[in-house]
Amino acid sequence: MEYTDLRTWIDQAKSMGELRVVDGASWQEDIGHASEMLVHTLGAPAVLFDNIPGYPAGHRLLVNINATRTRLALTLGLPTDIDRRTLMDEFLRLTESDRSQEMKVLDTAPLFENVRTGDDVNVFEFPTPKWHPGDGGRYIGTGCGIVQRAPGSDWVNMGTYRVMIHDDKNVGVYISPGKHGKVIRDEYFSRGEPCPIAIVCGMDPLIFAAATLEVPYGVSEYQWCGAIRGEPFEVVNLPITGLPVPASSEIVLEGFIYPDKMAPEGPFGEWTGYYGALQPAEPVMTVEGLYFRYNPIMLGVPPNKPPAYDPYLYREYLRSAIMMRELRGAGIPGITDVQCFAEGGTRLFNAISIEQKYAGHARQTLHAAASVASAGYFGRIVVVVDDDIDVTDMNDVLWAIFTRMDPERSVDIIKRALSSPLDPAIPPNDKRYNSRLLIDATRPFEWKDKFATPIGPDPKTKAETRQRWGYLLTGVEAPAGEVH
Repeated sequence: MEYTDLRTWIDQAKSMGELRVVDGASWQEDIGHASEMLVHTLGAPAVLFDNIPGYPAGHRLLVNINATRTRLALTLGLPTDIDRRTLMDEFLRLTESDRSQEMKVLDTAPLFENVRTGDDVNVFEFPTPKWHPGDGGRYIGTGCGIVQRAPGSDWVNMGTYRVMIHDDKNVGVYISPGKHGKVIRDEYFSRGEPCPIAIVCGMDPLIFAAATLEVPYGVSEYQWCGAIRGEPFEVVNLPITGLPVPASSEIVLEGFIYPDKMAPEGPFGEWTGYYGALQPAEPVMTVEGLYFRYNPIMLGVPPNKPPAYDPYLYREYLRSAIMMRELRGAGIPGITDVQCFAEGGTRLFNAISIEQKYAGHARQTLHAAASVASAGYFGRIVVVVDDDIDVTDMNDVLWAIFTRMDPERSVDIIKRALSSPLDPAIPPNDKRYNSRLLIDATRPFEWKDKFATPIGPDPKTKAETRQRWGYLLTGVEAPAGEVH
């Protein structure tokens, strides 16, 4: 790794020419508007906002961190000129279970340079923006990690869930059904006990990426990051809850949520491109401990309409790789590639290519791909195509659907699958279930050798052609030695 914390990551991104600094943007409108523009522009830099009116210089906010392949590679400790499939393969190698590393607990950390408790707590010390015009409040938790320990267990989970400021000492915590954080929370509540939590609002981009992915149930995101780093992930225990948080954290809120302490939360502009409805009652945490470094940096990752938005862009690589591992781990042979499209928020439209081995292979893959952990929550459409289709090319996938799918033969529907209160396509009075459309866009196995011969190149040839001749699309001169 060429960085040790968020600050040294910023230095590296700046040296790559992929970070800009902006002074004077307002939290009321400017930061939200600029962030929306950045995430809807492919290749946009990371931006560090400073000198925000009403706040001391040095109280900063960073957005758009992992939205390019080069910055994602930096975060993972990989060469920044890496190609898509090599990045995915290296990511899978780095996160193999036998590389897992237990966390390393330090005695102290720069996080405790500033400590606030009791009446001194004021979460408005930080320049939390109004991210979308229709939001019900200021959300300090967008690029955050919420740390919990499962009751009666050593399992420490970190997940990214939204956190709204109610007032200077109280924040609302919304977690969607099915998420590990909600499972842990409900275990405490079922016992009539408060759930201790810590909210990390500034951290290095690797642990943030871990918090936004489907790290397996019972595996800590700290172990997952340790596997990538090849050494134990460093944490420090908080004084009130005892929860471990990243030693490199910039800002941490600590406290408890209770089964009988609720307040309305939302609305909030969500990853579907719509406002998530006002929730009538969600847990409220009174911040008992507030810790932050000098000149703290908050991480902002506001959801926006697909296909852009920082997590969509990096999860196209990482969630696709995780699904590939899950399908292969289920014993399904012939999986050649997976693409969780950013256009569907890496959840709503996923494509898998296979080398067909036997009758029923495509259907087996479809049903598994709609149900594995990476796709179980709030999915919509799954497509399986032959291995001559480039699953990273939406047009190629649609061509396969249009020309190889016959509706009578090729479509299944799964009913009563796990949905979410954020799903805009199901009735507002019952947000528990949705359905999944499964499309078999492969050549029918029993007569695939007689299927019409396609014109276009296979994915390998396409990639080689773009590597050699891609300069024709950019206006640059031909590389030395090339025909021109």
